[in-house]
Amino acid sequence: MNKVLIPTSMVGNYPNPRWWDADFARHFKGDRQPPDAMWREALEDATAAIATDQVNAGLDIIADGRLHGDNYADAALYYYFNRLGYDLSGSHLGFPIYSRLHSATVTQEIKRRGQIMVEQARALKRATNKPVKVQYTGIQVLAQCTNDLHYSNSRDRAMAIAAAINEDILAVDELGVEYIQLDEFTWPYFYEDWAIEAFNRAVAGVKHAKIVCHICWGNWGGTPAYYPDDTAGTGEVFDLTKRAQDAKAPNPTSSVVPKSYEAKIDVFNIEGIGRISFDQSGLEILKQHPIPKNMMFWAGVIDVKSTVTETAEQVAAKIRQLLTVVPAEQLGVTTDCGLILLQRYICQDKLHALVEGAKIVRNELAK
Repeated sequence: MNKVLIPTSMVGNYPNPRWWDADFARHFKGDRQPPDAMWREALEDATAAIATDQVNAGLDIIADGRLHGDNYADAALYYYFNRLGYDLSGSHLGFPIYSRLHSATVTQEIKRRGQIMVEQARALKRATNKPVKVQYTGIQVLAQCTNDLHYSNSRDRAMAIAAAINEDILAVDELGVEYIQLDEFTWPYFYEDWAIEAFNRAVAGVKHAKIVCHICWGNWGGTPAYYPDDTAGTGEVFDLTKRAQDAKAPNPTSSVVPKSYEAKIDVFNIEGIGRISFDQSGLEILKQHPIPKNMMFWAGVIDVKSTVTETAEQVAAKIRQLLTVVPAEQLGVTTDCGLILLQRYICQDKLHALVEGAKIVRNELAK
């Protein structure tokens, strides 16, 4: 993959085949099944469908599409917590931007109680000969989404989650997966004092895969990103119309650069400029704090909240903007975030536009 200039990939949830969501997504546990089991056949067939959409579009790196959940909330709040031994009940989350979601409760030691992404990784490797990417929910995200009745402090909770996720990551790494991604989408708001330590613990010992850290500026349901303030109390359902008028909007990139460079990251991937303009993105800070030479920088150039498909030239124009702050040999392009909220046929067109836009710029650079 080092020979591919401006590699392309997608991020996060992809629309699952509807037959999978109608039944299997609701009950999938991530366990190993025998070759003749209906569950294994269903997993491999659904994964192959998602991989085929990406291969047909021409993506360079094929992602798992987060098949284990039919939306991001289910994936984060139920699937992961089930495997970590949580009690799947709890109050609303304390974060106003996610206040419509519920936490789960820890009443015992957090540990890996079954495979999390291993079977998805196996199915994805089976589905394509291209490099593949397996995606995990980030450690800070999981720790902050916890109603804790077991640990005395948040650091112990986070490090226990990191150790459990690390067991699964190492198992996936042994399968020869080329990229392993962690989504730390609450880093833009603030870093817990253990955030980098916990991230590094989760990826410790990885020998083969490149580590990707993905960060986005909103939540999967479309709420725009903003810093927390005193408008809503902890655990209170937040009404966006009552947001304090003088609330400071975050500068997306400057909220995570250069702090994120402290983590053991091979590929730093942010939502980018698919949905917001280059001027609003704060990407100019990369001139002041350049991407480390040992790190790739991938940025989103596809709007995952709009049903309007970008043209290849529109994508190319965004890539040219990125090249003003990142060298071509360190740049990759992705979707802003997951495509889960769109119809699958729209997603197919958007992935195609992503690839064709990258081709335009590659050809320009080759002249």
